[in-house]
Amino acid sequence: MELKKNPKANLENHNKQFMLLGLALALLMIYVGIEWKTFERNIADLGMGNMEIEEEIDIPITERIQEIKPPPPPPAAPEKIEIVEDEAEIIETVLESTETDETEAVEIVEIEEVVEEEYIEEDVPFAIIEDVPVYPGCKGTNAQKKACLQEKIKKHVGKKFNTDLANDLGLSPGRKKVYVQFKISKTGKITDIRARGPHKRLEKEAVKVVSSLPDMIPGKQRGRAVGVKYTLPITLVVE
Repeated sequence: MELKKNPKANLENHNKQFMLLGLALALLMIYVGIEWKTFERNIADLGMGNMEIEEEIDIPITERIQEIKPPPPPPAAPEKIEIVEDEAEIIETVLESTETDETEAVEIVEIEEVVEEEYIEEDVPFAIIEDVPVYPGCKGTNAQKKACLQEKIKKHVGKKFNTDLANDLGLSPGRKKVYVQFKISKTGKITDIRARGPHKRLEKEAVKVVSSLPDMIPGKQRGRAVGVKYTLPITLVVE
């Protein structure tokens, strides 16, 4: 009678699995053997060591404590309390209602609007005057009248001023200037003449010449006649 083997009991069918398992175990043992570390044990002669224990110093933690001032004592109680009766009479103010009833007639007051007249300075500098003063004989636009007035005043002063006076006063050679300031009033007359120069006689001569200017048509600011301030520099050559 022949024995029949169970095909599952045949180990030759698992040779490959056993071989891979053995190979894996061998590699694991080799890896562990390579990574294994050993240390040499050296016993050194320590000799006679200092066996004294160092003294520990305990340093307490300090904290700055601010001085606390005691609170001020309470005010002393008065020895005697006097009770004063308030005999003054209090006058009560009664506020009347400002509400109106339907039956009351309300008076309507007409409010007139008051238009304040704009203030215009009496004297305006010649440089900013709207309508310049008109010198006798000047015509044209405002700019033309302005240029004409300056030219006429220049010619008048050059004709009337005594130029020989500067040489007779013993002044040093060179150019000398006399500044004259005057006003063309609201009526067109020359007023408020003042002069400043290197000599009193030159100032007096300048005032005399400017005061001889003719009357003009006054300048206007916003349609109203005003005084116009004018500054005139007079240059003299001393030889």
